[in-house]
Amino acid sequence: MPDQLHLLTAPRERELSVAAFLKWLKRWFNSAHDFPAGCQWQPGEFDRLLRTSESIREKWNYIRENLVRAGLVGHWKQWPYRHGFFDDEI
Repeated sequence: MPDQLHLLTAPRERELSVAAFLKWLKRWFNSAHDFPAGCQWQPGEFDRLLRTSESIREKWNYIRENLVRAGLVGHWKQWPYRHGFFDDEI
């Protein structure tokens, strides 16, 4: 999505909070990419703890189908910015 980041991740260390990880990710991303003037991350985040394989699959499918629901592509496989793991089944 042009204005959203959907991320399915698991920390290596259980003590690492989602907020701390996202703070690091935003800092890393900002240093690796040049943003146009005025572009910035929205403060805060929305996160959800997934406990079962079923809920993980559900969110994985939501992330992929979100592109279709937004009318950006006819099928999620048409999204030009996806990476190899995006095609994987969970």
